[in-house]
Amino acid sequence: MDLEMSDLFRQYEELVAGVDKVFENVRSQFPSEVKCKVGCSSCCHAIFDLSLVEAMYLNRRFNEKFAGLEREDILQKADNAEREQAKIVRHAWKDKQKGRDDNEVLAAVGKERVRCPLLDKDDCCQLYDHRPITCRLYGIPTAFDGASHTCGLSGFQKGKPYPAVQMEKIQDRLVALSAEIVQRCNSQFGGLHVVHVPVGSALKNTYDEEYLGAKEEAAEEGTQGE
Repeated sequence: MDLEMSDLFRQYEELVAGVDKVFENVRSQFPSEVKCKVGCSSCCHAIFDLSLVEAMYLNRRFNEKFAGLEREDILQKADNAEREQAKIVRHAWKDKQKGRDDNEVLAAVGKERVRCPLLDKDDCCQLYDHRPITCRLYGIPTAFDGASHTCGLSGFQKGKPYPAVQMEKIQDRLVALSAEIVQRCNSQFGGLHVVHVPVGSALKNTYDEEYLGAKEEAAEEGTQGE
């Protein structure tokens, strides 16, 4: 089965290009508030997950660039990061089971720090040109489901009006691209397009027919006569 997804990846790259333009527009309007610079890795310790299309894209770029011992070193760091995040998620789930308020649980998770496996010893991203959308927007105000967020190191002040990137539209586009992958693979996992994974898992996974639950197309009924 052909799992070529280059056209969908190009559409994802177009979305990324638009996101980068939004970031630069905000930075040009608020140069003192946006503190992003080389060597700052605050967003590289935040906990977040990737959509299917983002995870597959990052996985492909990772496997294109890295091999040998360097690749194995990153995969070991990915495994460690995955384990750390899983512990945090389990703890949050237990807190919710005990009746703790959802907003409090989310706030507590937001304070946790897990080092991205793609960070090098100088705190620079080893796949910077192909980093996920969350990484690209971290330094400017964003909003999702009415809740706003911005980097704690930025100069954006609470209570003041700033343009915020509405993440719903971006997430809807990512889900749509992920759904196209699922449909194209004729996947038996109908809900795979809404499953999100951390960066560590995206690097470690093998996005083949088995992972995607791909099914062979049903044979056409009947035969052609000579």
